Amino acid sequence: MKKYNVIGVMSGTSVDGLDLSFCRFTKNKKWQYEILNSKTYPYCNFWKKTLINLHLENKKKIKEIDIKFAKYIGEKINHFIKKNKIKADVISSHGHTVFHDPSKKITLQIGSGKVINEICGLTTVNNFRKKDVNLGGQGAPLVPIGDKLLFQQYKYCLNIGGFANLSIKSNNSIKAFDICPANIALNFYTRKLGKEFDIGGEISRTGNVIKSLYKELNKIQFYSSNSPKSLSREWLEQNFLTKVSNSFKVRDILRTIVEHIAFQIGRNLKSQKTLVTGGGAKNKFLVNRICNFSSSEIIIPSKDLIDFKEAMIFGFLAVLRLNDEINCLKSVTGAVKDSIVGDVYKLCWNVLNVI
Repeated sequence: MKKYNVIGVMSGTSVDGLDLSFCRFTKNKKWQYEILNSKTYPYCNFWKKTLINLHLENKKKIKEIDIKFAKYIGEKINHFIKKNKIKADVISSHGHTVFHDPSKKITLQIGSGKVINEICGLTTVNNFRKKDVNLGGQGAPLVPIGDKLLFQQYKYCLNIGGFANLSIKSNNSIKAFDICPANIALNFYTRKLGKEFDIGGEISRTGNVIKSLYKELNKIQFYSSNSPKSLSREWLEQNFLTKVSNSFKVRDILRTIVEHIAFQIGRNLKSQKTLVTGGGAKNKFLVNRICNFSSSEIIIPSKDLIDFKEAMIFGFLAVLRLNDEINCLKSVTGAVKDSIVGDVYKLCWNVLNVI
């Protein structure tokens, strides 16, 4: 039975920090995983500001930051390896999304795989979304292949990160989609109160639902559109934040957004068990409100799985990629066919199967 030791790397839209997860994958009759060691490297103010605003910069600046961010990732990986005496075979890096507009066949994640490969001296896989977008897909979500093969016991796998996304299994098939903005919207408003995020939902708990805003948010056209569908920071700025008046109290805005998130998530969870991961799983108030709208049994797993499931699954995507196995599903993204995605950089920096 072959073992694959992989470091999965994830930088999400919440811009909390860089998640690294050292995992082992094995396959007998089915795939199994172990999370052996994990760490989040919180972003300093420079990286927070840079990543949040990079979509406003010109091409030259974005290219410069692409290289600089890859060096940052490589340095953190080397620190992680040295400190924990890790022996990894592969690095799998999602990078950080700057642009994502599948309707225009645009998606860009910074953090050059070539540079990471150069710094760390390990086979590196990245750029997972572009090929699917070129095949007419959304390029997202990519985690559902991991939900299908690693978490078969759950009907629903819900990730509450910057955006909330959901995988739904039925018989041997799976579909998935982004549901709504989550931490990316909540954190935008908690920062107005001088806090990075609302720990446990303690701030939003003290606010009141603004009924007019709640109704307006729930009328957003995206929610009634069919999957596959995905969201982006650009969409948030153009279609969500513009509906929130600055005249409202921030606590009431937060309370209203929590209710909105809970309703949009809860109405999709109709039975059986739901595995909940991502930073939002720690927001007890939000989880409580989701339970109010859902008839599914909500399962909150270990802290490691809450925090590092996405990084772990991106490690798994690299394992599938290197074994020439399908790792991106048309039933999820809407592409014309299932595909094997990810650019592979070997030690000589040659890139394989770039599209």
